[in-house]
Formats: sequence, structure tokens, C-alpha cells
Amino acid sequence: MLDVPPVITAADDNWAATAEFYALIPWADSTTTVRGFSANTYLNPSLIFAEQLQSAFAMRASVEYKRLGLLSDVSYTQLGAQKSFNTSRGLLNGNSTVTSINGIYDLALRYRLGAKEAAVGAPGEFSLIPYAGVRVVQAQLLVAAQLQGQRTYLNQGTLSRTWAEPLLGLQGSLFLAPRLRAFGRADIAGFGLAGQQDLTGNAQLGLGYAVGNNTSLNVSMRYFGQAWNNGATPDNGYNSYQYGPEVSVKFFF
Repeated sequence: MLDVPPVITAADDNWAATAEFYALIPWADSTTTVRGFSANTYLNPSLIFAEQLQSAFAMRASVEYKRLGLLSDVSYTQLGAQKSFNTSRGLLNGNSTVTSINGIYDLALRYRLGAKEAAVGAPGEFSLIPYAGVRVVQAQLLVAAQLQGQRTYLNQGTLSRTWAEPLLGLQGSLFLAPRLRAFGRADIAGFGLAGQQDLTGNAQLGLGYAVGNNTSLNVSMRYFGQAWNNGATPDNGYNSYQYGPEVSVKFFF
């Protein structure tokens, strides 16, 4: 019996989806404040991946019908005790450690202008996708401070908080050659609605090269910033700035 190839109908052609697995290779500066006590941490990629990283997962995905769709972005990292420095206060000698869990979970409604997203396209073909939705931020941070003249660390305090904030963003891509495309995205969330200070944002620009007809290997530079503070006395808060190359593999369906 002869095999009959599947017939792609117009209804099937209205649907499209993407899945992207990515890894940010960051330099990270952060300040964690618990009950008014601040600890500053500076990490480079070798420290993060060789010593601090305990678990991580990062994935973006989208689905659309015609031009309207949904997108999601899930990023979770857990870091072990990181050496940090603080201003000497009382019996504390200025040395401390910060243990952290940080999750960023985006869900947004999107609308596509231009061509359907694809790994391969004609030079000059583009897509532009504005989106709006919600970002959920998870922060679990433990600060331990060292006593003056001793090697004993005492738990200075724990910041554990999960909050939701409105999200606005824009992403786009432009084919430079049939298998080579430039892409970028930027977003901002928070707008001070979940604390006295509440703001997160991304900026990213890179290139993707098609391997096969439905897969793209991507390299980009990315900046991610996050700032939250409750404004109380003493205050709790968290500032983090990460920047560096991101590598990913993206599948188009």
C-alpha cells in the first residue's frame, strides 16, 4: 500500500508555535536588604557555574492562531551561599553570605505584525510582536552575617516574597539572509505597583542561524534588571543587574 503524505489544510496553516531553551551566561551585581541590613554580591560566570549554581531552568514558548497568540517565559535559578560584603554595623565585621532562589514567570497576550515566525525566510522578511500580560516574581533570599573577630555566621534574616506585576514588551526579527536573522526584544514590568520600588526589565539583541528548516541556533547579548523595596523602616528589598551573552536553541512548529 502506498503512503499518502498528509494534507495541510488552511485551518492547519493558521496555527503556529515556538519553543526556545536558553541559557544566560551573566555577570551579576546584586544588593539584598533584610531588616535594613544590606549585603552586596558580585559574581562572574566562572563563579556562578563552577561554584554557586545548584539548579536552573529557562524556556520561552509561544502559540498563535492567525496573528493573535500567547507567549510565556519561565526562568528559575537557585544559587548556594555567595560571598558578599556589607557596611560594618555593631558586632558585624562586614562579611556576609547570600543564598538565593529567583524565579521569573511571564504570561502575555501577543499580536503579530509581518510574517509568521520561522527559522528560514526571504531576506527583508520581518515580524514585529507587541505583547502585554503579567510577570510573577519569586524571591527567596537568606542573608547570614559574620560576627566581628569570629568565623561564625548568624542568620541576619530571610526575604521570601512572590508578587505579580503588569508586563509590557516588544519583540521582532528581520531576515538578513535565508538562514540568518537578526532579532531583539525589550520589556518592562512593575511600574511601582507591588512596593515602594518595583521594576523589572529586559533588553536583548542577537543573531539566529537556521539548522535545518525548523530549528535556529541563537546568540545574543542581554541585560536584565530587577529592583524591589517595601519602603518600610527597617526596609526589605532586592536589586539585581545581570548582563552577558545568551545562547539558545529555538524550534518552530
